[in-house]
Amino acid sequence: MRTFAKKILIPTADIFAISSHKQFEKIALKVFRFQYDNNLVYQQFCDLVKQNKQTVKSVKQIPFLPIQFFKSHEVVSTTDAPETIFTSSGTTSPLTPEGGTDKLHEVLRSKHYVTDITLYEQSYQQAFSQFYGNIEDYTILALLPSYLERQGSSLIHMVEDLIQLSKNPDSGFYLNEYNALVEKLMQQEQEGKNVLLIGVTFALLDLIEKQKFHLENTIIMETGGMKGRRKEMIREELHEILTTGFGVKVIHSEYGMTELLSQAYSLGEGIFECPSWMQIHIRDTEDPLTYIANGKTGGINVIDLANINSCSFIATQDLGKKHNNASFEVLGRFDNSDIRGCNLMVL
Repeated sequence: MRTFAKKILIPTADIFAISSHKQFEKIALKVFRFQYDNNLVYQQFCDLVKQNKQTVKSVKQIPFLPIQFFKSHEVVSTTDAPETIFTSSGTTSPLTPEGGTDKLHEVLRSKHYVTDITLYEQSYQQAFSQFYGNIEDYTILALLPSYLERQGSSLIHMVEDLIQLSKNPDSGFYLNEYNALVEKLMQQEQEGKNVLLIGVTFALLDLIEKQKFHLENTIIMETGGMKGRRKEMIREELHEILTTGFGVKVIHSEYGMTELLSQAYSLGEGIFECPSWMQIHIRDTEDPLTYIANGKTGGINVIDLANINSCSFIATQDLGKKHNNASFEVLGRFDNSDIRGCNLMVL
């Protein structure tokens, strides 16, 4: 009978205090060993690819769990009950045509069982401070209709908290109140206030179709996602439309997902940077166990050490490339026919 370790030997404070690559690697290896011992799903996957606590001597040897497992398994490294369960918006199953009514296969949602919500809160609060400074210096406005219309969104939890932390009565959510949002943006601009407008892509496009802006004190942050409301666009085309419509020089972006407790941020041009407890590695699209050189396109693997109670080593379905300074770009997604090594993706 398999037993679980009761406590991790790594204080979570150490994770958020990482300040060097060497320190990151040391803690990442400790987290790997902990999760191998305590996460049955991850342990079985590691055994399948013939890696374990004895064979893994460096971060490059750590196996990355395919993100699809969050749709089919309970990915946890603790016996603690979840404080909350974050869920993805869901995608139509390949077994069911778009718009089909087969309830058994209509949507496949990722579920992230979060046993310590303070880890998530510390992660995004500290990352916001790192990239943007003091939250109280901003009016936080949120245009996230597709997220507000469902339950279990990790993005809504984060933005809700940031709005509260701003201690600003002008901060708030907007569902479909475009006219009220236009009025608020114009008022904040006239008063010279620093504003961060966080919006899902299709809603930002809807907004600038109703009103053209020339914003000098506002940061526009798109969180991605057309959610079936508009045709998908390449980043360059999208950001050109948004910069013109909002009258800003650059568009900021957030790279996060249900399965992660940390986010990377782009302050413009689609170049993302990670907080110190998060790293990106790029895998070969033909061989998921092999890394490729910086500057080349491959699958994005994420190490998120804040995910200590679930899985910190995740192979996403995003395509990207990494630069020599550790920044990275997101270039698109695999479709099902592009994914190689699928025998490694199923237990």
